[in-house]
Amino acid sequence: MKFICFDLEGPLAPQDNAYDLMKSFPEGGRVFEVISRYDDVLTLEKREGYEPGDTLSLIVPFLVHHNITEVDIKAMANKAPLTPGAAELLGHLQRGGWQVFCASTSYQQYALTIAGRLRIPPERVACTTFPLDRFRAMLAVEDSRAIADLEKGMLGLDITRGDAIIKDTLDGLYSALSLTNLGRVLRSVKPVGGNRKVRALEKFGKEHRVSMLDWVVVGDSITDGRMLETVNAAGGLGIAFNANEYALPYATMGLASASLFDLKPILDAWEKGGRSTAEATVREKETQAAPAGRAHYQWLAGRPLADAVLQVHKAARRLVRQDAAKLG
Repeated sequence: MKFICFDLEGPLAPQDNAYDLMKSFPEGGRVFEVISRYDDVLTLEKREGYEPGDTLSLIVPFLVHHNITEVDIKAMANKAPLTPGAAELLGHLQRGGWQVFCASTSYQQYALTIAGRLRIPPERVACTTFPLDRFRAMLAVEDSRAIADLEKGMLGLDITRGDAIIKDTLDGLYSALSLTNLGRVLRSVKPVGGNRKVRALEKFGKEHRVSMLDWVVVGDSITDGRMLETVNAAGGLGIAFNANEYALPYATMGLASASLFDLKPILDAWEKGGRSTAEATVREKETQAAPAGRAHYQWLAGRPLADAVLQVHKAARRLVRQDAAKLG
């Protein structure tokens, strides 16, 4: 019962890799915020074949158009901060015999670099395959024009007018782009989010003979909801860390804190006696006053999501993730 799988962006590294890549060229951050909301809208409407996190395929045209390379992604990962307490917690777990895995929507160049810094072997990382440099070689003149039109359309969009405007506008823009060479690229990128994270967990479980009820998983956003829900329903431990409203309702428990290391007592309890001991530990800690910015624990399974819980997670999320906190 010592198998744990982390989402990467949030629990292990506070940056949003795709957001930061987009911010490396003028107005790219603004474009990404529109696409990120589009991702949320398509996920919530349950569009057929769409998974949360498919944002990472939708931004490919812009990365190609603005000459972002695979080397750029690796360089960003080498310089990226780690979530406070992440290195300490993973070191503690690895020394204690825990088997540590990662299921991340992030591009492989970013996810594998961060995981390597935390001593998670590459074969225990599920992430988004992303041959960006090969995609660039496919770019034709007409593709460049189509991407420029796509970017112009997004920058001219007033996102305060509501989700319906975002959906209708971007549906049209991406429909036009699908007729170019890069349309094939968009269809080939399959970010590891939503149900794909569940399948990654199933694959890890099959390889290591671990059932869903023996997993601990840690996530924070819309890409983690299905993974948290599946493990919680099976009787495992789904932990929402500094999470948003798209993850918290599906988790077994929550932790809002400035340090991931505050998970240690809960994981120690899980190791000692499974879910019932973890629940008893969380419920005891719920009654204790938390130091400023640290260790707000909540047992969520079987309870409706309270607004006070959401607000404390939002505050911790802003503190730890800063700009990335506003993304779904």
